[in-house]
Amino acid sequence: MHADDFSLQSLIVSETTADPAFVFGGTPVSRAEFSLKIEQTAAWLAAQGIGKDDVVAVWLVNRVEWIALLFAAARLGAVIAAVNTRYRSAEVAHLLKLSGAKLLVVEAAFRTIDFTAIFADIAKAEVPALQKLVVVGAGAIPAHWPCIRFDAFDERYPQAPAQDDVDQPVLLYTTSGTTKGPKLVAHSQRTLATHATSVAKALKLDPQRHSLLAMLPFCGTFGMTSLLGFIAAGATIHALDAFEAAPALKILSERKITHAFGSDEMFRRILALTDASRPFPHVEVCGFAAFQPSWRELAAEAAAHGMPLYGLYGSSEVQALFSISRASDAFADRIEGGGWPMSPDARVRVRDTETGDLAADGVSGEIEISAPSCFLGYFNNPEATRDATTADGFFRTGDIGRLRCDGSFVYETRAGDAMRLGGFLVAPGEIEDELKSCAGVADAQVVAVDLKGHARCVAFVIQADQPPLQEALVAHLRERLAGYKIPARIYIVDAFPVTDSANGVKIQRARLRALAMERIAAE
Repeated sequence: MHADDFSLQSLIVSETTADPAFVFGGTPVSRAEFSLKIEQTAAWLAAQGIGKDDVVAVWLVNRVEWIALLFAAARLGAVIAAVNTRYRSAEVAHLLKLSGAKLLVVEAAFRTIDFTAIFADIAKAEVPALQKLVVVGAGAIPAHWPCIRFDAFDERYPQAPAQDDVDQPVLLYTTSGTTKGPKLVAHSQRTLATHATSVAKALKLDPQRHSLLAMLPFCGTFGMTSLLGFIAAGATIHALDAFEAAPALKILSERKITHAFGSDEMFRRILALTDASRPFPHVEVCGFAAFQPSWRELAAEAAAHGMPLYGLYGSSEVQALFSISRASDAFADRIEGGGWPMSPDARVRVRDTETGDLAADGVSGEIEISAPSCFLGYFNNPEATRDATTADGFFRTGDIGRLRCDGSFVYETRAGDAMRLGGFLVAPGEIEDELKSCAGVADAQVVAVDLKGHARCVAFVIQADQPPLQEALVAHLRERLAGYKIPARIYIVDAFPVTDSANGVKIQRARLRALAMERIAAE
């Protein structure tokens, strides 16, 4: 990347334009072909009335259209709002309203998911800014919404003038907050492109030798950051439309993949299908985020099968792959979350949560970060941005960790009550509010528990005059929320355990978690 060029477009300027940039379902897309698709998509977006500062929501599985839309929006000065493919009507409506999206580009259907049917449950009054639905792929079109097909690659549209600004928002990720629904994390071309270049340099990626198995969803920072890093390196990316263990194993074994990034559960599923003792002779780095309790045992099993796992750290605000451990680390240190920042300009410090002072090496506290990869702020939410930023410009991560004396750091756990479900950080209030909207529910609290080695949530409900039917509650939640947010158990209680403090009465979530485990054990 040229020193004064921080655009996304600069990542694909390469002398190897004929080499594959992507392989989707066995079909290669060269860098030259990808550049053409960006131009076609930019012209198509302009023809739909999209220009500077307009927001386009993208609700797609991993496909070349997703990436073309991002790069094309950057060229026009527009903004992409990434929609999690596991979202359902309530979550999609919240994101569309919060972002003010004018267009929603949506997958028609994928496997058992009928995206357009889910969207049909959203009333126009819920998303006042939305003007049009754009469907990718074959499928039914909701009758009550203006809707067109995505035909950017099939039809010719007038070329649109470029007016990109590398320091304006270009991509919005969703992240959980303490109120209902996620906040939107805004990144610019500069934050995305500089971090992608840092990743490529830190991993010492060679376009002739290295390749990526992209098995994470592009809608999240984990999938997008690894993707952009390998685009910046000029290396080939083999992309899965959505994760499945068998296709992932096949590509890892047959395509000489050197790098893969994913959750511990993804690698666990791949290893469950692995027979040979060392079936991955080309794999160099498998960066993983640990969400399940048995991740240390997984790392040992993976090492025995020739799959070296490396601990990582990241978030939507500082981007995924913010840091990674090193091959020279002892095994126990290598698999810990954290490591060394990808960027030499990144700074990590730890603040003692009790004293408010900066913590010494080895002392746990809240991790604070200043880095070129840091977000612009929460989209249209300056108050939340101020709350998350220190006076000297560090991001308060809300994560607990400690510094090592060698300059690296260790991530230990998430502060507060946010739950990690299905690999995603979820605010309990989001599920609680949906429960409280059900007939027969006066109040609700949701906590996370370890259920058979998996993080699941359990709900406690105080009933109103008419007792709620548990089947009805579950059915309502399944219509409104992603599957990983559905409580594994719903218990009816008379009251929640509380404690009085100087700031008021607080619900004892720790006691609720213990009560949940007691009841599950009794079952």
